[in-house]
Amino acid sequence: MSDFALLDLFREEVEAHTGVLTAGLIALETGPADSGRIEPLMRAAHSLKGAARVLGLDAAVGIAHAMEDALLAAKEGRLALTPARVDVLLEGVDWIVVLAQVDEPDLPAWLATQADAAENLERRLRHLDQVAATAASNSATAAATPVPEPTAESKGGGAEAALSDAETEAAAVPAPGPEAAAAAAPDRAVKISAEVLNRIISLASESLVDAHRMEDTLAGLEATRRGLDRLAAVLTKEEPSGGALRLLEEIRGRLGRTLEALDAHLRRAASTAESQFREVVAGRMRPFEEGARSFPRQVRDLARELGKQVHFEIGGGATLVDRDILAKLEAPLGHLLRNALDHGLEQPEERRAAGKPERGSLRLEARHHAGLLLITVSDDGRGVDRERLRRKIVERNLTTAALAMQMTDTELFDFLFLPGLSTRDVTSRVSGRGVGLDVVQSMVHAEGGSVSVESRSGRGTVFRLQLPVTRSVVRALLVRLGGEPYAFPLARIGRLVVLDPAELKAIEGRSYFIADGANIALVAARELLGMDPPDAVADRVPAVVLTNQGESYAIEVDGFLGESELVVRPMDARFGKVPHVSAVSVAEDGMPVLILDVDDLFRSIASMLSGGLAVGRRNRAAPERRRVRRILVVDDSITVRELERRLLENHGYEVDVAVDGMEGWNALAPGRYDLVVSDIDMPRMNGIELVRRIRADARFERLPVMIVSYKDREEDRMAGLEAGADHYLAKSGFRDDTLIRAVQELIGEATV
Repeated sequence: MSDFALLDLFREEVEAHTGVLTAGLIALETGPADSGRIEPLMRAAHSLKGAARVLGLDAAVGIAHAMEDALLAAKEGRLALTPARVDVLLEGVDWIVVLAQVDEPDLPAWLATQADAAENLERRLRHLDQVAATAASNSATAAATPVPEPTAESKGGGAEAALSDAETEAAAVPAPGPEAAAAAAPDRAVKISAEVLNRIISLASESLVDAHRMEDTLAGLEATRRGLDRLAAVLTKEEPSGGALRLLEEIRGRLGRTLEALDAHLRRAASTAESQFREVVAGRMRPFEEGARSFPRQVRDLARELGKQVHFEIGGGATLVDRDILAKLEAPLGHLLRNALDHGLEQPEERRAAGKPERGSLRLEARHHAGLLLITVSDDGRGVDRERLRRKIVERNLTTAALAMQMTDTELFDFLFLPGLSTRDVTSRVSGRGVGLDVVQSMVHAEGGSVSVESRSGRGTVFRLQLPVTRSVVRALLVRLGGEPYAFPLARIGRLVVLDPAELKAIEGRSYFIADGANIALVAARELLGMDPPDAVADRVPAVVLTNQGESYAIEVDGFLGESELVVRPMDARFGKVPHVSAVSVAEDGMPVLILDVDDLFRSIASMLSGGLAVGRRNRAAPERRRVRRILVVDDSITVRELERRLLENHGYEVDVAVDGMEGWNALAPGRYDLVVSDIDMPRMNGIELVRRIRADARFERLPVMIVSYKDREEDRMAGLEAGADHYLAKSGFRDDTLIRAVQELIGEATV
């Protein structure tokens, strides 16, 4: 085997064993140093020593051997593993992690440059009993041995020396005992790329479809047998003892036996295809704890650097998450944890003065909820300082002081995610640049999720991330619309109803019915999707009741086709975002299926209702309203949105609103607008992307677009204009007359 192949194997061993060492060492800081907790760490260090010796990596051999000896001394009670001594052991782990990441051609030169540092680190590990437990001694010795910073791929966490003697407890990953270590041994695995796995999932899906298609073949043969039965009855009457009848009976017998064999084969094939499909799809799912392994170390190191004490927990480690989403979560969650440590949790003396335990609480939890992945990062710190946040956004001319005072918590906390905004007055290595939460929001929105903040002064803060569990499979209800199948994700369905037209009521042209004492609006799916109404009025009205954050709407369909598990296939990028459609799939009978985007449907219905349209009316005839110029306002802040809406309506314009770029794009299809006024920073689709899509669509290429944004830098203004906006107005200079004047310059007065 070549050295290159051996180096790959060495990297795999390093990833596995350094993970065990990091988790175990952190847990040993506060837990008992009994043999059951230390022996797995000794085995990990011993395995690293042996792997390094095979490759002739003498420096790594020496460091691993020194770590093994130190752990043996701790096991025998000759050495206490204080936080300062654990720091040195973790430096050894980090050094080996960085070594494994060096490319094979660069390895000799790297080892030469690190020879002195490795020798110094090995000496400190062999004399670990001389390492003082004070911060001053620890920082002095750590400074003497710089450890190269691991890359983002490192599972060992940061390699920075501790700067204080504050103790940090990371209860998320306990030190493995003998039984746990054996149970945690990884199964034999073969690496496979995500692209290959996606193709296998696609083939498994097609295999399942083909297996179910055999049911049609079987049904055809059954029909043939019934035809032969009828023919036999006729021949029996006409020629009771004829040769033709005997031949027919023989054919019927053979056909019956063939059908029995085919039916048995069909059941086996369908069962095998179903099992294959489920196993392959499960291959994309990974436990949440796999993406959270580095966090205990990161929290521990940063807490010690900041002089804070923290009890860190990870809940829901076994929660299954799509591997692609899990990989993208590491950076955002790291930002949230650092934010909680630096901004949220107080210093021990401050907590003591407030009547709190000196050790703060920080928790990261993942769970499935209503078909979605819900991740929370919570702390019991000081909470968000609302007055400081208001002062910061006013100082940056993002809004006026009067408007800031009127904002709800939800609107106010949205400013936390603006790039460049920080509540810190001084920039440090950890915070103050205003980029962390912006990264969090960008990632979550890119994955079709949402992020929210709750905070209580003096009690703590909770960040909630809501994301899809997987982008591979969805359990859905199939419905019929215009002779074609469509799918609603089951997780978003509250109930199914079949209504008598007499149960429907109407108010202001809008249809609704009463269920469990609540009025539920009825909207035709054909109306939302821009389809022609049915040729005939049905005597029954089937509808899907969708729920979202306490709201319910009933979507009228042509009929129910049943429940199915669909393999999600993304839309071709050339189509862009199709309104109200999230993805495509193939039904068991081979028919293509459009999977409907429930969030799009909700936002479009809400937008149409807020615009005063007669949504869902059964009688389509309505008097034509006088021609007034219509404006679509797209902004995720309800305060700004309502302010702009009232201002424009007071000047005679007809206004519809949308809460983000995606809803704005969907609203453009059914409605005719004279102007679009859009913010930039919004979930799901930002304003720049919305403008680009508008300009790329021949239907809207002449539609005037104005951007009104808190971003007032010249580069932001140029980005908006280059995307195709006709006017850029900064909210920092927002005045009633400037907005109206700009609108009138673009489209004229309210009435034609």
